[in-house]
Amino acid sequence: MTSTHTPSTRAEELDVPSGLPARVATPRPGDPRLARLSLNQRTTARWSLREAVDGCVAAGIGSIGVWREPVAEVGLDIAVRMIGDAGLRVSSLCRGGFFTAADPVARAAAHEDNITALDEAAALGCDTLVLVPGGLPEGDRDLAAARARAAEAVAALVPPALERGVRLGIEPMHPIFAADRGVISTLAQALDIAEQHPADAVGVVVDTFHVWWEPGVLAQIARAGDRIVSYQVCEWITPLPADSLLSRGMMGDGHIDFGALTRAVAAAGYTGDVEVEIFNADVWAAPGADVVATLARRYVEIVEPQL
Repeated sequence: MTSTHTPSTRAEELDVPSGLPARVATPRPGDPRLARLSLNQRTTARWSLREAVDGCVAAGIGSIGVWREPVAEVGLDIAVRMIGDAGLRVSSLCRGGFFTAADPVARAAAHEDNITALDEAAALGCDTLVLVPGGLPEGDRDLAAARARAAEAVAALVPPALERGVRLGIEPMHPIFAADRGVISTLAQALDIAEQHPADAVGVVVDTFHVWWEPGVLAQIARAGDRIVSYQVCEWITPLPADSLLSRGMMGDGHIDFGALTRAVAAAGYTGDVEVEIFNADVWAAPGADVVATLARRYVEIVEPQL
């Protein structure tokens, strides 16, 4: 499905955000401004893991946010060698979670799958497993109960996470996804859960797409402090496409104040990688190398100076 927001798929035309220079020089490998940039695999969704790894190396990006499905396609051992041989860091593994089912059997299965995800993260040398909480079970309208089950599921994962040295990153989701994807809707709600556990076991993901609208978000970022386990950036664009899941845009094409959010994350003490994670049919249709070049230019212009 093609979104209603239709930027050109040519790299030189993708890179014309309003209010910024029409052409920002593409940063070259070795440019120190790229030191903390990470490519989340979903930004180049048509690329295999091999292509994503090679694309990062070619662009001088030293980190990659890995998804479990592409890892499974090649096998965990091969993925570990592939990424290690390329000299890349794994900034996060996506995704665990989806543990709001009311049925005990389904909840047990979700727990076991999250244990497997923790094992995968540890093997990849990744210290962050992103948790997408999950939505309401079919026919269920009890949002409070679903949120309580999410909190219980996180608590059950704390001992195995500590054993493996992997931090659980609760990702609050924009309220448009509360029904089907993420019942934890605000950074404040995510922190209410995380703060019940040791900081080296449970943290939060700050994703600009999901939190930019939240009242008091800068104060919540300050509250998060060393519990910020991942900072992910992409844009809120309008009009939203028919498929809201594919409504993330390239930084600079929409409405998010990246300066304020990034300065707040930096002030909170976050020194990790910054992932660009974009779900957008037009971006996915563009050549991967062009997308990576565009996101690198936008990152060094819009995000990196605020770190």
